[in-house]
Amino acid sequence: MKANRRDNAFFSALFLASCLPLAATAGGFRLPDQDAFATARGEAFVATADNASAIFYNPAGIAQLQGQDIRGGIYGIDINDTFHSPAPPAGNGGSFDNQKNLHAVPQFFYTVSPTNLPVAFGLGIYSPYGLSSEWPQNTGFRTVGTQASLTYLTVNPVVAFKLLPNFSIGGGITVNYADADLQSGLLPFPYNNSFELKGNGWAVGYNLGLLWKPIKQISFGASFHSATKVNLNGQTTITGISPAPISSSASAEFPFPLNAVFGVSYRPTPKWNLEFDADYTDWSTLGSVNIQQATPIPPLVFNWQPSWYYEFGATRYFDNGWHLSAGYIFNERAVPDANYNPVVADVDRHFLSVGTGFKGQHFNFDIAYQFGYGPAQTVSGSAPSATGQTADGSYKFISQAVLLTLGWHF
Repeated sequence: MKANRRDNAFFSALFLASCLPLAATAGGFRLPDQDAFATARGEAFVATADNASAIFYNPAGIAQLQGQDIRGGIYGIDINDTFHSPAPPAGNGGSFDNQKNLHAVPQFFYTVSPTNLPVAFGLGIYSPYGLSSEWPQNTGFRTVGTQASLTYLTVNPVVAFKLLPNFSIGGGITVNYADADLQSGLLPFPYNNSFELKGNGWAVGYNLGLLWKPIKQISFGASFHSATKVNLNGQTTITGISPAPISSSASAEFPFPLNAVFGVSYRPTPKWNLEFDADYTDWSTLGSVNIQQATPIPPLVFNWQPSWYYEFGATRYFDNGWHLSAGYIFNERAVPDANYNPVVADVDRHFLSVGTGFKGQHFNFDIAYQFGYGPAQTVSGSAPSATGQTADGSYKFISQAVLLTLGWHF
């Protein structure tokens, strides 16, 4: 019995030290796509912010709206991450694909602007983080990371004030719920052993925004989402080492980064809207994480880097209520080679998008298509797990997404 306890403690410590960098996936799955019109414009929307999804993009923008607006939709995405091993296992060619491709993320926004008052109110329900990944067991990095999933839901009431006819501010609180499931192999082989950390928790933050139109043709916008820390409470489970799974209570205070967006919109005529945004995420918040459980381990070091989205968008409006949009995004990589984890598979990425929509007296809709591409990038010198495996190799990324958003004004 004592020997079994010693073995269990050893394997628990080994697993925690080798695979819990998987927790980085909870921070790495940012979802900036919350509205089909904004996504069709390459997310360049902070200085436009003229529908109910401004609750997320720039809460000051809802001060432009009149009456009541309901807007909701779904973001469906097919993600294809590919890994090529520099030392492929015999017989499999050394190339592997992420096995969790399809994801669907809903959004809902509601705003009300009382007549003849310079104030507006809104409520948003959306997922700023999420998605999941799962790699085959024979990749050569199974003790670094095999799979992870995150459900992250935000409820965001906001209020906006029109301080001047051409200047408004807005903000609100965010109530955030996270549920994470992180897994890795314990030993390189056989494949019947695993470590899993499951947990969920809550955090409260806030968002702010401003919108300024110095002249009719130009508007400036800015928004800010605060950093938060979610205390994930749950358990760790080890399987494949003893006849029965070994579980113990565990918790981890996990940081989610602050995000700030700045943009300018230029309307040379009422029929055109051109915008450029700079979108900053402070991933350096993810420095280290302490896991609290019966078997203590040292702090887990990530040392991620801040990164930017550079977003360009254009919309052409027509007299019959229809509009066409197109956009481009360049997304910088945030995870350095030394701390690389394959369940994030972070690379520099390019996104192209197009979309169309219609705005009537009451009903409106938008639909957008987005194509993402991350050319192959080589990772070398990544930290080895306790069993000596690393994440070194070549990674590339392709995604296709469709967003549909429906709205009603009354």
